[in-house]
Amino acid sequence: MTAIVSIKNLTKHFGSFEALGGVDLDINEGEVVCVVGPSGSGKSTLIRCINFLES
Repeated sequence: MTAIVSIKNLTKHFGSFEALGGVDLDINEGEVVCVVGPSGSGKSTLIRCINFLES
């Protein structure tokens, strides 16, 4: 399958706090993906990075 989203070793820090550490993700054409986890686990930060709203 063809990956329409591919992320390798994504990290995001807010000061000294590591919100995302070494995330690898491939989303293939036709897949449906849900991002789930407890509060503060980086779900919104991951989605913001995918949409280029975070640098």
